[in-house]
Amino acid sequence: MTYCVGLKLNSGLVFMSDTRTNAGVDNISTFRKMFTWECPGERSITLMTAGNLATTQAVISLLNERAKPAGDRGNPSILEAPSMFQVAKLVGETLREVIKTQSGQDGPEAEATFSATIILGGQIKGAPPRLFLIYPEGNFIEASDDTPFFQIGETKYGRPILVRAFDPEMSFEDAVKLLMVSFDSTIKANLSVNLPLDLHVYTADSLKHGTMTRIEKDDPYFNVISMGWGDALKYAFNSLPPYSFTT
Repeated sequence: MTYCVGLKLNSGLVFMSDTRTNAGVDNISTFRKMFTWECPGERSITLMTAGNLATTQAVISLLNERAKPAGDRGNPSILEAPSMFQVAKLVGETLREVIKTQSGQDGPEAEATFSATIILGGQIKGAPPRLFLIYPEGNFIEASDDTPFFQIGETKYGRPILVRAFDPEMSFEDAVKLLMVSFDSTIKANLSVNLPLDLHVYTADSLKHGTMTRIEKDDPYFNVISMGWGDALKYAFNSLPPYSFTT
């Protein structure tokens, strides 16, 4: 399983993804699920994947090949698309292409085996930062004021804190703290999601990659957040008025 989140702030975009993949309790591996491309001063693009690993790796490989100067020039490149909308369209078409190739002639039932979902965000010069959620069918939706963040993978455990606490005006520091709480809640509830976590913070109009780091299992700040959030929940629970049985 996977857990990835993309946040759209007034000050930019924040991305976080876990790195655990599993094909059963005895076959657990670590694979990167966050990928980036940039042309400094012109565009910065970040992509996160969830779903069948063979599918997502094939999508990333095709996008990389088509982005090379001497790559597959018969197909458009995400480094040449004129807008983030066109980048999202290109990524969706590539995802659909890979799923169709892998599923062969077996129809929709086979396609489900190779399903994948993608969060795509970034900025191209002359336009604001944009964030998209791309479905296996290749279609996509864009983040808005009403829906300012996207999750993919194991979303249910980390969603409540995002819904209650996210504010597009919050600082990058608070956004990262919020994501760590969301990921900690998911990790505590589901063994198929775990550290290391990959983080990318993109500042609006910088048109280059921002802070990119990997949060390891022994990260002191994450451990403080994990323990502090647990203690804060216990305190909040104990501070609520007790239930009264009436006769």
